[in-house]
Amino acid sequence: MNLTGAGAALGTAAVAAYLDGKYHLRQDLWNPNPYWRLLNLQLLLKRKQWADRLTVFDTLEDHANSSRSDELFLMFEGRTWTYAQFFAALQPVGNWLINDLGVQRGEFVAIDSGNSPEYLILMFALNGIGAATALLNCNLTGKALVHCAKIASARYILTENHVQHLVDPVEEELAQSSCQVVRFDRNKLESLPDTGPIPRSRRQKLNFTDLAALLYTSGTTGLPKAVATTRFQQVIVSNGSFTNHISLGPGDRMYTCLPLYHAAGYGLCILTCIARGATIVLSRKFSHRTFWPEVHESNATHIQYVGELCRYLVNAPPGPLDKGHKVRMAWGNGMRPDVWEAFRERFGIECINELYAASDGPAFTSNANRGDFSRNAIGVRGPVWHLKNYGFETRALIDPETQDLVRGPDGFAIRAKLGEAGEMLYWANPKNPSSASPYYNNPEATKKRYVKDVFKKGDMWFRSGDLMRLDSEGRLYFVDRLGDTFRWHSENVSTNEVSDMVGEFPQIAETNVYGVLVPRMDGRAGCAAVVVRDGGGAGDVDWKALAAHCRARLPGYAVPLFVRVVKELEYTGNMKLRKEALRTEGWTWSRTPSYSTGMALKGNGYRRYGQ
Repeated sequence: MNLTGAGAALGTAAVAAYLDGKYHLRQDLWNPNPYWRLLNLQLLLKRKQWADRLTVFDTLEDHANSSRSDELFLMFEGRTWTYAQFFAALQPVGNWLINDLGVQRGEFVAIDSGNSPEYLILMFALNGIGAATALLNCNLTGKALVHCAKIASARYILTENHVQHLVDPVEEELAQSSCQVVRFDRNKLESLPDTGPIPRSRRQKLNFTDLAALLYTSGTTGLPKAVATTRFQQVIVSNGSFTNHISLGPGDRMYTCLPLYHAAGYGLCILTCIARGATIVLSRKFSHRTFWPEVHESNATHIQYVGELCRYLVNAPPGPLDKGHKVRMAWGNGMRPDVWEAFRERFGIECINELYAASDGPAFTSNANRGDFSRNAIGVRGPVWHLKNYGFETRALIDPETQDLVRGPDGFAIRAKLGEAGEMLYWANPKNPSSASPYYNNPEATKKRYVKDVFKKGDMWFRSGDLMRLDSEGRLYFVDRLGDTFRWHSENVSTNEVSDMVGEFPQIAETNVYGVLVPRMDGRAGCAAVVVRDGGGAGDVDWKALAAHCRARLPGYAVPLFVRVVKELEYTGNMKLRKEALRTEGWTWSRTPSYSTGMALKGNGYRRYGQ
């Protein structure tokens, strides 16, 4: 090539790089049109259905009978299984479920257990005999546990000994509902005698609309609701429908300590690894003391996070295992902005892949962040993306007091502008609003997720319940959960954004912000429940400095008027902060003996209530 040609090539490359950086062309082109994606998935499902291979069990069988059979599939506390060994372990369990328990095709069997290989063996053995699983939160007892079993009409709850103390108090009530408790452990499953193959007839003539699993909501505002998952959804995940986002393949190892009863652990780790022929590194539960030792020992290349898990790791004392591991990517959702860069720098993680998805919603987006530009975002979108996705999703303004869409003089909703927070809405077919997973046996709750006549007469949209903001550079940010935003002095306050700012104060380890009612005042005032770093108390916080910190970083209406020092915050089983009890208790010190102290903003600093 002559110098003129070389110069032209370099010029063209520079222009292409500039346009790609400005308009995110490669990322937009890589993400398929949602309608074409749906069509391709339907074709995949039709092929699977014609071949009678509509189960995750079939995908595991493919791996076990391929050149991948001797590759590592599962690691757990020093025990390992290849794909072939794990598939072989499913056979006697499946035969026991058929012959001893009489489990029928299509019926729900509940699993109530913590993370273990036996949990996965039961789950996929049930899948292999054409049954469905109800994945119970193993922390439940009493009314909530019985409620979840009744939703599924489960004849059996398969439970391990370590949750027996939670099941025993309601075993008689379960029996009255024709639900039998069947206990299992490692020895029981390993001693089952019938090692012959599960009958192929159990998986023949299934339909991709058949229910495959129930996943339960956390129940923070009432009894848990069950989200119905179909074979369609299982197959598209376990056959790699979106796994290009994660750069995962054979030889990679994903570590998860998230509960298997939740969509994050079950879907975004287990099914994703099966799709890619990768290795699952399973931990019994999260602990900052065991997290990095297990990651090092397993040579994990990917780690999964959710909610406040990363904050726990950042707040733990520094140690020699913070680096020197093989982790290339942290994959999950709920990484807060005040933790993001501290987590990356301390632990030397090349890529933070923040995603957004919901077990009861129709959408998925992720942001594989490696630098400053897309930090804290859940996605990056350019004009090509908007062209391809036009009409599929939008953001609409919300009244935080009523939780309703704000409507203009014409009666239609108002779309959020760039930089404005709005609830994410997804288009639904008014004749067949099946774009999201329905709540099983709860048509009223399902109906509430859809809204009609939004932007024109007769249209229908699915309400995500999440507030998001798109900026002028195409970066999409998660703002808050609907209901966590409150209004004060006629301004909308995001609890997440306030938490991020309070959490940056060096003496604060964790914070949970919420709105509280104040007599004779409109709206709700901000209140922050905080955990002091290193186990300290109220005397270890410079309250004047905290007030100055908040005032320098937040608009006046968003600065919390109340602060409460607590020994620990309350979390769901999936590391999400609980706020209902805090909101109910309000700010009155006499009503909240669980708090060590309470502070109110006065003058230039926070002072104890009543001073």
